[in-house]
Amino acid sequence: MNRTRGRISRTLAAGLTAAVAAALLTSCEGTALPGDPKVTGSAVVPGTGSGTSPLANPDGTKPGLAPISSEGDRAAARRLIEKVATKGRGPRTGYDRDRFGYAWMDSADGVPLARNGCDTRNDLLARDGKEVRHRSGSDCVVVAMTLDDPYTGAVIDWRKQDAMEVQIDHVVPLSYGWQLGAAQWPVKKRQQLANDPLNLLPVAGRANSSKSDSGPASWLPPNKSIRCSYAVRVSQVAVKYALPVTVADKEVMLAQCGG
Repeated sequence: MNRTRGRISRTLAAGLTAAVAAALLTSCEGTALPGDPKVTGSAVVPGTGSGTSPLANPDGTKPGLAPISSEGDRAAARRLIEKVATKGRGPRTGYDRDRFGYAWMDSADGVPLARNGCDTRNDLLARDGKEVRHRSGSDCVVVAMTLDDPYTGAVIDWRKQDAMEVQIDHVVPLSYGWQLGAAQWPVKKRQQLANDPLNLLPVAGRANSSKSDSGPASWLPPNKSIRCSYAVRVSQVAVKYALPVTVADKEVMLAQCGG
């Protein structure tokens, strides 16, 4: 009898595994939902997300982006958003990624994690990843991890061979910053914005691509539970760098936190 039950359990497990695989393939190749993470061989399973509330993470060195749920915290979030100045978004003329330094430089002085011998991307993967594995002989290069993606609520089993499956998002996009005043900044300050962990989150590649250089009025994370937290993180960056946002973006940010 026990052997029979064992065979039945294994059969059911195999059936469930096949069903999950079929569902993932459908999401990738068929009718994918908006904001679904891109899957190129690694497993993606539903998750509730995890991390640190941005209100408890003012320098961005703690992992993730946890929801803000209590009314007291949401009131504190609105007070922070109210501090953000507003301005019209200017032209993109002259923008180039290299004007913010080469990608993931370790030498952007004045921000946490700089000059630690590891580039910014790997710093962020190690900060937010779970079960992190490094390349043999290296304590820097991340080759595998599990990520609780705050933007989609998915758990992504990531491997370096599928590098673009997880991308590092600039919470305040560099092009957006350029149009709101960073075009007039000294190079050092632009390098700081591009490499400051406060402005950086590892997220599902598809979500990052769909966001592009949008402000909150045009794009919000598909995971509604962290939208107030996202608005707070945008505000933290904006206040730190004295960078305004558009009036429409500020209104949307306040609305996410009950304002």
